[in-house]
Amino acid sequence: MAERTKGSEDGTGGRKRVLRIAALALAGALLLGGAAAAWAYQHLNGNIRSVDIDSALGDNRPARPTATPSAGEDPPPSGPLNLLVLGSDSRSGANGKLGGGDSEGARSDTAMVVHLDAGRKAATVVSVPRDTLVARPACPLASGGTSRASDSAMFNTAYELGGPVCAVKTVEALTGIRMDHYLEVDFAGFAKLVDTLGGVTVTTDTDIDDDKSHLHLDAGTHTLDGKQALGLARTRYGLAGGSDLERIGLQQKLVKALLTRVSDDGLLTDPTRMYRVADAVTGSLTTDTGLDSLTDLANLGRSVRGLQADAVRTVTLPVVPAPTDPDRVVPKQAQARELWESLR
Repeated sequence: MAERTKGSEDGTGGRKRVLRIAALALAGALLLGGAAAAWAYQHLNGNIRSVDIDSALGDNRPARPTATPSAGEDPPPSGPLNLLVLGSDSRSGANGKLGGGDSEGARSDTAMVVHLDAGRKAATVVSVPRDTLVARPACPLASGGTSRASDSAMFNTAYELGGPVCAVKTVEALTGIRMDHYLEVDFAGFAKLVDTLGGVTVTTDTDIDDDKSHLHLDAGTHTLDGKQALGLARTRYGLAGGSDLERIGLQQKLVKALLTRVSDDGLLTDPTRMYRVADAVTGSLTTDTGLDSLTDLANLGRSVRGLQADAVRTVTLPVVPAPTDPDRVVPKQAQARELWESLR
């Protein structure tokens, strides 16, 4: 009886010790998990670079629609929103290794005005040819002072001259529309994102043979890796007409292919891959200060979670050859005005 009681006490004590050990292990795991989550958040948040465009430009801008909520609202915002999205043509570092060349300058090689409709269920993406001659306003310069205005400057020189601030100011002068946010994606980050997603599938209508962008493809459907997708976004001389307008058509195909890839990939069911994608996205971004946190970007992402690729309309700014230079284009005034009005 005494031995049975002692054995029973030992068993109870053993179970208690096991439970205590299990509880400590669980607490340790939760602590480590929380620390890992906090580290991941800080890492992703720290990836994002930002520019305070609002402070730089002040109040001399098109009016902001009163119905447009801020990006940080909860529930997610659902009002109309306009974003300027640029692909930066940096020719040094990682971008240079991807076929950018030797120049140290940086230009907006790709420019898109993205309009999200009220409700965020549909969108219009307007590509602006980089060779478009536009009225470039005077812009504040990072080195101090202000640049001279120009009545006829190539569109992509705005970024080269005054960075994101001048790019936004030039687009607002061109469109008469307030850019609520600015997003810049560098090419090295774009290639990494495509690789992280496992490639994108795009159909080309003609053969592409371009040594400058390191891309050689037969006409047809291809699943492209990051370097190939970047080559497709930048190719120009390998196309039959060799024009910027033909390259824009390929860029618009890439946008839809990326949207399709993300929506079909089930990323939310794979936290590890979702983190890698988030790391690739945030590591390639420069934003305005209204989108410079993971929380702001997540809110914007949640607000467009119902947006499908087939609800995204892609158009190009209507242009004609410039009278002064056949290698440049100028907006078709009536058609361009109608397009911008449709986005207000």
